[in-house]
Amino acid sequence: MVTSPSVPRLVVAAPSSGSGKTTVATGLMAALARRGLSVSPHKVGPDYIDPGYHALATGRVGRNLDAYLCGPELVGPLFLHGARGCDIAVVEGVMGLYDGAAGEGELASTAQVAKLLRAPVVLVVDASSQSRSVAALVHGFASWDPEVRIGGVILNKVASERHEVLLREALDSTGVPVLGVLRRAPQVDTPSRHLGLVPVAERRTEAVEAVAAMASQVEAGCDLPALVALARGAGALSCAAWDAGAVLAPAAEALMNAAPPPIAGPAPKIAVAGGPAFTFSYAEHTELLTAAGADVVRFDPLRDEQLPEGTRGLIVGGGFPEVYAAELSANEPLREAVAELALSGAPVAAECAGLLYLCRELDGRPMCGVLDAAARMTGRLTLGYRDAVAVSDSVLAGAGERMRGHEFHRTVVEPGSGTGPAAPAWGMRAPERRVEGFVQNNVHASYLHTHWAAVPGVARRFVERCRTS
Repeated sequence: MVTSPSVPRLVVAAPSSGSGKTTVATGLMAALARRGLSVSPHKVGPDYIDPGYHALATGRVGRNLDAYLCGPELVGPLFLHGARGCDIAVVEGVMGLYDGAAGEGELASTAQVAKLLRAPVVLVVDASSQSRSVAALVHGFASWDPEVRIGGVILNKVASERHEVLLREALDSTGVPVLGVLRRAPQVDTPSRHLGLVPVAERRTEAVEAVAAMASQVEAGCDLPALVALARGAGALSCAAWDAGAVLAPAAEALMNAAPPPIAGPAPKIAVAGGPAFTFSYAEHTELLTAAGADVVRFDPLRDEQLPEGTRGLIVGGGFPEVYAAELSANEPLREAVAELALSGAPVAAECAGLLYLCRELDGRPMCGVLDAAARMTGRLTLGYRDAVAVSDSVLAGAGERMRGHEFHRTVVEPGSGTGPAAPAWGMRAPERRVEGFVQNNVHASYLHTHWAAVPGVARRFVERCRTS
């Protein structure tokens, strides 16, 4: 058994969404960084937006810990990978502390991740409409699962000094210490829209100011030494840090998933879309592509009129193309370059926003036209974890291979009457049976967000297709 050095860490959780987790977690990260600590930021679940604020607060890549997408066994290794060389780690939870994947018990909940990390929990409670009842709420959460250690409470949206006194008196009976009290502070609010907070990349200056305000609020209202002491009480982890190169070694791949053997040759250049319209990505994807032998380069479809010179493969991840549809459509030279690359047979992988970008049109505006399909915004939110199986052989998976993913969108894609050789990408096993996405030549486009750390052979497969196509 491998026992890794203990990284001080704590989990910031809440009884429900909207309690102030992001404000407290981001503010705590920034406040600790102000004190010269190297802070490792993490987010429970598939959320792409909060890690952007975490990165702004710490100067390090925000990373996700998702027990559904990656499996419980990878939570510890991925945490240690992100926390290498850090003084302390802060993990922001998801939804309510005990909320997880629908119908799966504790799977993917903040509570499960806290247990897997052997980390104490700080419960952020919105106290705006209660006084003595706060004690019942905290007692219930602290006693629900004896394996979850709630090490303290931070009271949020406290109205006055008198309100604070009442709350503290009530909590004295619970034995759970109050580690912070925060008043209402509009300056720390971050704007939201149809899929949550507005990403950092779209509001850089305002985001910097908001994160600074969060840090100041936490500094003023929280007992930072007590929070650091709590983090230092986390238990040791009996696992080794995840490593992209190690998991792509032939012996490791044979145990984890099938993948083609590596082919010698120059590193193929793989272009990865970025910029404000395409902000959704997991850092481990790029690390795996690089470890598999690729030369990964970034480009911005809003600004760049051509793909990077020598591009052999293309990855367009998630984001908000519907917000930037006019600008993306106006960049006709790049749209043509993407279509030409796909037509040439080069591997292309697109997730959610990338799927929309490859369509013929989005909300009536011309897109790349790689797929004979029209995309449009709707008022219906599609959200949730998915258990999928590959329907067709593609640049990402062989037919019959299983993969877990996540959907999160308010758009629909309607195939044209002349879809030609396109075949479905995935067959959904749960929560409902259906097919989804497109596989066409070497193009794989789907709404499904996946985490390649769970199936590292995907990266190897894509890189080798780029070498040989």
